[in-house]
Amino acid sequence: MLTLTGQSLTLEQMKEVLYDNQKVRASENSFEAARKSREAVERIVSESKVVYGITTGFGKFSDVLINKDHVQELQLNLIRSHACGVGEPFPEVVAKAMVLLRANALLKGYSGIRPLVIERLLDLVNKDITPVIPQQGSLGASGDLAPLSHLALVLIGEGEVFYKGNRVSSLEAFQKEGIFPVTLQAKEGLALINGTQAMTAMGVVSYLEAEQLAYQSELISSMTIEGLNGIIDAFAEEVHIARGYKQQIDTAARIRGYLSDSLLTTMQGELRVQDAYSLRCIPQVHGATWQALDYVKEKLEIEMNAATDNPLIFDDGEKVISGGNFHGQPIAFAMDFMKIAVAEMANISERRIERLINPQLNDLPPFLSPEQGLQSGAMIMQYVAASLVSENKTLAHPASVDSIPSSANQEDHVSMGTIGSRHAHQIIQNTRRVLAIEMICAMQAVEYRGVGKMASTTKRFYDIGRLVVPSIIKDRIFSKDIENAAECLKTMDLIKLLPQLNDVKSTNQL
Repeated sequence: MLTLTGQSLTLEQMKEVLYDNQKVRASENSFEAARKSREAVERIVSESKVVYGITTGFGKFSDVLINKDHVQELQLNLIRSHACGVGEPFPEVVAKAMVLLRANALLKGYSGIRPLVIERLLDLVNKDITPVIPQQGSLGASGDLAPLSHLALVLIGEGEVFYKGNRVSSLEAFQKEGIFPVTLQAKEGLALINGTQAMTAMGVVSYLEAEQLAYQSELISSMTIEGLNGIIDAFAEEVHIARGYKQQIDTAARIRGYLSDSLLTTMQGELRVQDAYSLRCIPQVHGATWQALDYVKEKLEIEMNAATDNPLIFDDGEKVISGGNFHGQPIAFAMDFMKIAVAEMANISERRIERLINPQLNDLPPFLSPEQGLQSGAMIMQYVAASLVSENKTLAHPASVDSIPSSANQEDHVSMGTIGSRHAHQIIQNTRRVLAIEMICAMQAVEYRGVGKMASTTKRFYDIGRLVVPSIIKDRIFSKDIENAAECLKTMDLIKLLPQLNDVKSTNQL
C-alpha cells in the first residue's frame, strides 16, 4: 500500500496506483498537519475574521463578507455554480489521477480541510469510484475550477461516477460501498476546487504514455533501419559523446544494443556513404524529445506535491495568505513542450515510413505491395500518417501563450494549461498511430530482407507485432491493422520484452 504524505509522490508511484491498482492511505503526520490547519479555519469562522474564501465570497466577490451562519451554504453554492464543465468526460484513468493528486495536495496541511474529506477522496481511489468530469471549461487559473467542481460534486453525493463499468450517480455507488457523502464546512469547497489537478492529472497520464512511446519509437526505428539496410556507423558512441547531450548518447546506445547482432545493417560505404536524416539523425531528434520529456517529468513531480489552492494557512493559522499558487503556468509550459516533442517523434517517423514505401528511395517493392499495380499495399497508410502528423502540427500550437480575462477582470491572466494538457494527450494518441504504421511497414520490409537476419531484440519485437498484424500478402482493410498495432503499443509491457530498460530508467532517474 502506498502511503501519501503530500511531499514525495512520484510518477512511478502514480503508475502503480493508476495501472496496477495499488491502494493508498495517508500518513498520520500528514493527517495531523491537516487537523491543525482545520482548527485554524474554525477559529477564523468563530471570531468572524475577514479572510478570503472562508468568510468572504470568491473572485470579484472577495470583498463581500459572509455571515458565519451561511458558511456551509457558501461552500455548497460554490461547488454547484462552478460545476459547469462541458464536453466528453476525461478518461477514467485521468479522473482517478485527479482524485489522488487532490488528496495528496490537501495532505500538505495548508488548506484547512478536515481529514474526513481527504479520507473520502482516498475511498474513491481505493474503491475505483471515478468521478465523471467534463474535459472542457478550465482556464488553468484560478486553478481547474470547473473540472474540480465536478469532482467535488461526487463527494457531496450530487455528481456522477464510473463504477464497475457503468456510469451511475455517486449516491448509488456510495450506497453499494457503504460510504456516506460529506457536508462541506467552511473553506472546504474552495480547498477542493482551487488547484491545478486537472491539468496535472492529464499531464501525468500523458507523460507515462509518452515515455513508453519514446522507448517504443527506438525499437520501431531500429527495425526500420534493418528494413532499409541502414548504416550503423552513425550511431557510434564517439559521435554522440562528441556533442555531449546525455539523452542523445543514451538513445544511440540503446539502438546500438538493439541492433548489435543484426545481419541487416550495413557499414558506411558498403551500400552507400550515408543515410537520410530520418535514419542518421534518430539519436539527435529522439534524444531531443527525451530532453523535453525529462523537463516535463521534473515539473510534474513538483506539481504533484504542491499546495496549489488559495488562501494557504501557515503557522497554525497565524498567517492566512491569499496568493496565486493555483496559476498553472509551469504546467502549461511543460504541456506545450511535451506537445512539440512528441509531435516531432511522429514527424520523423512519417519520413521513415516514406522511405520504406517509396520505390525512388529504396530497393523494396513499391509501397511494399505484394503485387504491384493490382495491390496498393501500404500506399494509403502513409497518407494516414501524413494526415496525423499535420493534425499534430495544429494541436502543437502553444496553449500557454493565450490568456482571456475572467471574473470581471479580477482574474486577468490565465494559463490555459488544461487545454495544453488535453492537446498533448491527443498528440500522443496520433503519434502512437503513426508509429504503428511505421511498425507495420518496417515488419513488411524486414520480411523482404529476411527475418532470420534480424537482430535478436528486434526479432522478438517483430514476433509480437506479427501476433496482431499478419504479413501483407494481399490488400485488406488496413485500418484494423493500424488500430490493432496501436493498441498493442499502448498495452505492451516493454520491461518484459526488454528487461534492460529497467537499468536505463534507473540511470535516467539519477
